[in-house]
Amino acid sequence: MTPLEQEIRQIIETEGPITVSRYMQLCLAHPKYGYYVTRDPLGQKGDFITAPEVSQMFGELIGAWAAAVWQRMGSPLKVQLVELGPGRGTLMADALRASRALPEFRAALAVHLVEISPSLRQAQKRPLAGETGVQWHDSIEDTPTGPTIFIANEFIDALPVHQFVKDFDGWHMRVVGIAGGKLDFVVAPEPMPKDFANDAPAASNGTILELRDKGPTAVVAQRLARERGAALIVDYGHTGVTLRDTLQAVRNHRYADPFGDPGEADLTTQVSFGELAVRAKREGAAVHGPIAQGEFLRRLGIEARAARLKESATPPQAADIDAALARLTAPDQMGELFKVLAIADPKLGPLPGFDR
Repeated sequence: MTPLEQEIRQIIETEGPITVSRYMQLCLAHPKYGYYVTRDPLGQKGDFITAPEVSQMFGELIGAWAAAVWQRMGSPLKVQLVELGPGRGTLMADALRASRALPEFRAALAVHLVEISPSLRQAQKRPLAGETGVQWHDSIEDTPTGPTIFIANEFIDALPVHQFVKDFDGWHMRVVGIAGGKLDFVVAPEPMPKDFANDAPAASNGTILELRDKGPTAVVAQRLARERGAALIVDYGHTGVTLRDTLQAVRNHRYADPFGDPGEADLTTQVSFGELAVRAKREGAAVHGPIAQGEFLRRLGIEARAARLKESATPPQAADIDAALARLTAPDQMGELFKVLAIADPKLGPLPGFDR
């Protein structure tokens, strides 16, 4: 039993069952035992690999996208480039390298990284060592206001969700308790809180519904409804409401029991891009997409970029570039499972990658 499981059990024994959202928050962000607080989870030696680690092309195209958005914003003299959950800093380093193709954009940038993990902050400093003025923050609320471009790659999936179960008398909160001596799901007798009632669809008994708190995406949408800028969200998920249990744990690149060894595995859920879009529109922001990651990257020119990289590559390097291109864009890999959504200032009009 991990120290975090002992603490979670004490909380349940004292306060009663806890929400799935609180369970995820404790497992991922507990200040002493949380998964993201205690390790670098990325890469072959970690638990999973994200798109920026697959190929430099991903971050370079995101950088080019940000530069094009800056031009749509009217090329302000100062603009914040904010990444939420920046991993090892690979995406930002690649994006900033690509941004040098437009010196005026690079000169306007102030880079801000929202990261809670001390180990990941150290990892991010290595690829960004040559960049000046990079600032780190614990939360999005700590970042400066004003013209801003937000990037969130595989960030939303790790934000805690609430789960509900439909019964004959309505929706009830699905919570984490102790059953048979083990941590497990139980159903609370109280009805669904009113804050979530407007987002609950009609469904048959036994259906599981997942909904996130407003969280960082609401903060982003609220800002962009008032200020110049846009946010690019890339994650794995679907376009509709989540009417199933998608909570999963990943450890050593394999699926694991979400209740086994709390704090030692990554916990995520699939992103409901439909839910994100509805909530962003409620805040007054414009929504673009979602579209499949493969289609988005092709519209930004990933195939041409791969061809240029291969011109100076050795045969083994060219094979790696082809493999990375397929992994990022192929329908049976990340190309369809991952979606891309943009939230923006309504005055910006069509955005790159979404304007077809």
